[in-house]
Amino acid sequence: MEKRNNRPDRPLNERRQFFDSENRPVTPRRPAREGESREERAERRDDRPERREEGSRRDDRPRYPHRPAADRSIDMIFGLRPILEALNAGRTLDKIFLLRGTKNSMTQDIQVLAKAANIPMSMVPVEKLDGITKKNHQGAVAYVSPIDYMPLDSILAGLYEEGKTPLLLVLDRITDVRNFGSIARNAECLGVHAIVVPSNGAAQINGDALKTSAGALNLIPVCREANLKDTLTFLRESGVQVVACTEKTDTSLETGSVDLTGPLAILMGSEEDGISPEYLRLADHKLRIPMAGQISSLNVSVASGIMLYEVLRQRLVKS
Repeated sequence: MEKRNNRPDRPLNERRQFFDSENRPVTPRRPAREGESREERAERRDDRPERREEGSRRDDRPRYPHRPAADRSIDMIFGLRPILEALNAGRTLDKIFLLRGTKNSMTQDIQVLAKAANIPMSMVPVEKLDGITKKNHQGAVAYVSPIDYMPLDSILAGLYEEGKTPLLLVLDRITDVRNFGSIARNAECLGVHAIVVPSNGAAQINGDALKTSAGALNLIPVCREANLKDTLTFLRESGVQVVACTEKTDTSLETGSVDLTGPLAILMGSEEDGISPEYLRLADHKLRIPMAGQISSLNVSVASGIMLYEVLRQRLVKS
């Protein structure tokens, strides 16, 4: 075969681009010049244009950005039949994602069982599923919860039967995993009997949440409720006082004007929007944490610790 000679000449000063095992661009080491010391070589390396520009840095974006990231958790089930079998076996699933537009007998069975078990479910495009896992998901992915959710009514009845004064923590739209883990740690240390979260709009309980909680999520029950409005109404009808922590009130925590020694549910809201107005209307009392600095808000995990400490302080003083 005749050799082609019409290819354009390759520039002599062209530099090849190298990539590491994670497909990220790396800069090859420059060979030392004859008689050049280590200090002189380092100075020459730091004098490159990209080094001289203040704030500039090497582009660490992957070479193949269209490829999905590695699986973020091993606690995952993918495929219609495996998810259906997990539901039939009573496994606790954190959330189910199904391919939008899929209609068959198995997806219908999954939807029925998920609704009965109060498991959040979302119909999503294929790009969402491909971003969760690189494996053949067949249009269905589910996260397995590392804990088992407990029924709130059974916990409350058990506390009353044992002669204990219930202390519950209700979280409205706390979506940050590490915040949730820190809140659980505060709750376990300060005597909370159970944490109540909504089915939708709550942080996923995964390995990060367990680690941040220092194992507290293995000790304190978590109740997942479909409707927090109905849950708060149920608590009030069961003799539990609902106290909301919000800056939208004039009653300050340090005044001690609210008795926190009886059956109690502390209601905490998201950092962005606070507590939903419909839930605030159901609260028996509203308390704010006093501030002395220029920043007018606290991290929700810190705020929960302050509120729960005041509850424990009043109870210890009374006892």
